[in-house]
Amino acid sequence: MTGTERREQLLDIGRTLFAERGFEGTSVEEIAAKAGVSKPVVYEHFGGKEGLYAVVVDREMSRLLSMVTGALTAGHPRELLEQAAFALLDYIEQYTDGFHILVRDSPVAQSTGTFASLIGDIATQVEDILGLEFKGRGYDPKLAPIYAQALVGMVALTGQWWLNVRKPKKAEVAAHLVNLAWHGLQGLEHRPTLVGRRRT
Repeated sequence: MTGTERREQLLDIGRTLFAERGFEGTSVEEIAAKAGVSKPVVYEHFGGKEGLYAVVVDREMSRLLSMVTGALTAGHPRELLEQAAFALLDYIEQYTDGFHILVRDSPVAQSTGTFASLIGDIATQVEDILGLEFKGRGYDPKLAPIYAQALVGMVALTGQWWLNVRKPKKAEVAAHLVNLAWHGLQGLEHRPTLVGRRRT
């Protein structure tokens, strides 16, 4: 096996074990044993379990961000919402192990990012689209970040739930997410106010 092939093998094994057991539940010994190598080989390629985990997380974050941003191709805002919802649900369905890894707490979160920071990156993409729509419809475009975070967060949390239940079908989940988001956005007040007593 070449060095590159060995590295890819270790990444595949690490990805599977991290998804099943989490970072803490996975050992370098186990990774090495499954690969049929000694522990020093893992250290040689990644410097340890943390280095291997960081590469796995970075790859999954890149894959998910690429799927979501690549899906945003339609011109109509409702279709963009549908595309974003489908992209996240597609990732969850096709790369379940990767999604399990991303939504767990990471001991190396400071250096590699977290699911929350990834969702923030996606929200930034959505924010640009919403900002243009807001401006064109007479809303304050400075408020687009609030709505982008809310929309992306809604899809991400629903995706985590759907990963466990897998019901209803993906298209139905996407339709309901878009239904709530779209009809909520259609009825936006220009200057929303609170109806309760609390004001601060």
